[in-house]
Amino acid sequence: MKQPDTRSIMRLVLLALVPGVLMMLPWLGWTLLGQVALAAAFGIGIEAACLRLRGMTLKPHLLDGSALVSAVLIALCLPPGVPWYLLLIALAGGLGLAKHAYGGMGNNLLNPAMAGYALVLVAFPSELSVWVVDGVTAATPLEVFRFRGASTVAEVWPQAFGVFGGIGWEWMNFGFLLGGLFLLAMRIIRWQAPVAFLVSLAACASIGYDGGSSSSLGSPIMHLFSGGAMLCAWFVVTDPVTAPASARGQIIFGALIGVLVFLIRSFGAYADGIAFAVLLGNISAPLIDELIRRRRI
Repeated sequence: MKQPDTRSIMRLVLLALVPGVLMMLPWLGWTLLGQVALAAAFGIGIEAACLRLRGMTLKPHLLDGSALVSAVLIALCLPPGVPWYLLLIALAGGLGLAKHAYGGMGNNLLNPAMAGYALVLVAFPSELSVWVVDGVTAATPLEVFRFRGASTVAEVWPQAFGVFGGIGWEWMNFGFLLGGLFLLAMRIIRWQAPVAFLVSLAACASIGYDGGSSSSLGSPIMHLFSGGAMLCAWFVVTDPVTAPASARGQIIFGALIGVLVFLIRSFGAYADGIAFAVLLGNISAPLIDELIRRRRI
């Protein structure tokens, strides 16, 4: 069976993102589509500029779809309607610094989308803390839960949560889950990293969940279907360039990121620490590969 080329793979990844994006629209508004389109334009422009600066031809590198996927992921991670310059900075950091400064696709240590997102998240925290839902500025469900004070889970749940996750966010996560299963069925991604990530996140949440007191850290199902859990599981930790090569390494890698996401969500300054958890996992990937090679783990 002929292996799909990079361009074909990226097309399938973009197609797999569609269910999640469609689920986002009723909750986050149609501004999101404009943001995705602007990010795509910026991403292609930055990719072309970086290729030129490196003395490389635009074809076929510009058309392989990798920059477009990174741009779309960054657009989906940022609040809808953020200033255009934040998109530009995030994409310049992700594609220019995290990708091309390391030698381009296949040589980057960090996931470009998560590196760009983390850059603006740290540099512009106030601008990225505002999410507009149905024309109303509000905190995300994870922020409501994380900074609820002495309220119990039952007291805070009606404010931001639906059937089993954040209002709206549970369906967005379900959409990205469907997209991930599509990629798995098409054999575009491997199961080890996403499954290990979700299992470790759920396991940590099970330990921290006491049934709903003011000290509860949230149920497993809430953690899996709030924030960017499913987007991370199926579209970020599955990046083959920034993850370990072996199946055992990918399990360790996914589990590590799941634990880090839970710790940052529960005890850190950020309500959803996916970008930072992924970057720490990326940095650890070469060590994981080396320890496995030496049969130390």
